[in-house]
Amino acid sequence: MSPLTLDAAEEIIDAVHQRARAMGKAVSAAVVDAAGFPIAVRRADGARPLTPDIARAKAYTAAIMQRPGAMLKKWQENQPVFFAQLSQLPGAALPIMATEGSLTVKKDGEVIGGLGIAGGTADEDQRIAEDVLASLGYELEFAAWGVPGTPAPSGKEA
Repeated sequence: MSPLTLDAAEEIIDAVHQRARAMGKAVSAAVVDAAGFPIAVRRADGARPLTPDIARAKAYTAAIMQRPGAMLKKWQENQPVFFAQLSQLPGAALPIMATEGSLTVKKDGEVIGGLGIAGGTADEDQRIAEDVLASLGYELEFAAWGVPGTPAPSGKEA
């Protein structure tokens, strides 16, 4: 597996901020490696103070759960106690945030990190993340849990 480099993380964040500015949004973006450790976190001028922490938690979730946050929402709704306990595990560095704007960074079929964006609406954060990762050649398709190689049906996960 090739690691997600600092140069690649900064390229992603630069593209996120450019896309967000074009939408009139001030966001924070975080990129972590496959183990959830931060590579780069940047808050745009005007982004709210808590957005870097939210972006980092979103990126962490996407990396360690190996699925985009929006894909985890149904599972979290069906098993809220399980998800609450995940954030309490001794090895959990950050809360698990099953939400939009949390995308797994995948290249050549391998998870290499996570991207988190915070500062827009949930839909805006998601759209920016998807647009940026797709434009940079990262993969956006993920198999349903427990079904290797089969894309998840739209809106159904867990």
